[in-house]
Amino acid sequence: MFKEQDSSRMTEDYAPTTTPEGVPGGAFLPTTDLYEVFADVSGADREVWDRARAIAAYPGALDRINQAWEAAEYPLEIVARLAEAGLLTTGVDIPGYQQMSPLAAGLVHMELARYDGSVATVVAVQPGLAMRSIAMLGSEEQKQAWLPRLASGELLGAFGLTEPDHGSDAVALETTARRDGDEWVINGAKRWIGNGSVGHLTVVWARTENGGVSGFLVEQHRPGYVAETITGKVSMRAIPQAHITLTDVRVPLSAQLPGARSFRDIAGILRATRIEIAWASFGHAIACYEAAVHQATTRIQFGRPLAANQQIQQRLGDMLGDLVAMALYCRRLAELEAASGVSEAQASLAKVQNTRRARRIAADARDMLGGNGILLENDVVRHMADIEALHTYEGTDSIQSLIIGRSITGLNAFGVRPGGKS
Repeated sequence: MFKEQDSSRMTEDYAPTTTPEGVPGGAFLPTTDLYEVFADVSGADREVWDRARAIAAYPGALDRINQAWEAAEYPLEIVARLAEAGLLTTGVDIPGYQQMSPLAAGLVHMELARYDGSVATVVAVQPGLAMRSIAMLGSEEQKQAWLPRLASGELLGAFGLTEPDHGSDAVALETTARRDGDEWVINGAKRWIGNGSVGHLTVVWARTENGGVSGFLVEQHRPGYVAETITGKVSMRAIPQAHITLTDVRVPLSAQLPGARSFRDIAGILRATRIEIAWASFGHAIACYEAAVHQATTRIQFGRPLAANQQIQQRLGDMLGDLVAMALYCRRLAELEAASGVSEAQASLAKVQNTRRARRIAADARDMLGGNGILLENDVVRHMADIEALHTYEGTDSIQSLIIGRSITGLNAFGVRPGGKS
């Protein structure tokens, strides 16, 4: 484990002296951070950023993730490296581990997504959702029992909110938890749950008999917990997502998160993950932009570099404009989070705008690479596919826009729920 007291190991174990050619883990290209939004990152924040970069600069890292993505394999050795580098603690304060600032945590999500979306999703799921649920809403006993083992990578955690019939409308969840003596009995189904079929612990969100919503720590070996890895994905292929069926799953009363009583408690967790998605979208976009720059400046067409064409230069300029906007969103989010906190509308605006811009950049980069753009080895099409998942999960583009619209107008346009309540 990369604990706080072990920080002297960072340079030797995690900061490579060179970056292999083609691995998106080294310094930015000169124009990538044109406004020098991150030029002043130093000290502890810089050390964390370097550790995240080193994941991609590990020898053979790019070949390995392409292989895992193509075969839909979970590269658990990379997950182990994340734990060793102390990166399974972003956004969660755990005794004995270095506490990351909002800027450092954002840089981790950016840098890991710049390498690969599935790897970044490991951090979004493990500390971002599962561990954050326990840290924010769990008892002291639950925190002590689970957080250190999840932070070390000894255990893999999952977050079970989305259901087969309730994605954006998660507030209408149908999974139930019924009190039976000194146990809770849980019934229902969950879908698109990262680590849900290959992990150890799932935070299952269910509606209780009084109509409230609560979270339950469900060990995946419990009788009645059946999880099937979803196949046929063309996005985030190197991390398994599960369809989970819960049939009379019994957990002790102590498995309930005492701080989770309504959907509002979940909203605080989702707001934080939307910030992380804004950073991750930025990382994907950097990878695509830098691949496009490399192609444009090295590819010879009709006797001159592709970059000598006016149309190509204009497209690169447009891509960079989007990239700078994404960088400014991310840096400002980190400042707000460190100072007074980020509102729901602020998180949603950054999420929706950065995913839209990432999609545009990826599409332009793939087009500029021509036929080579669909090859994994050229580091664009994998990012392009993974951005589609970011565009959808933790609230679709439309849902984020409605949250923003509600903050502008004061009116709820989400529709009418059963019973006539909006």
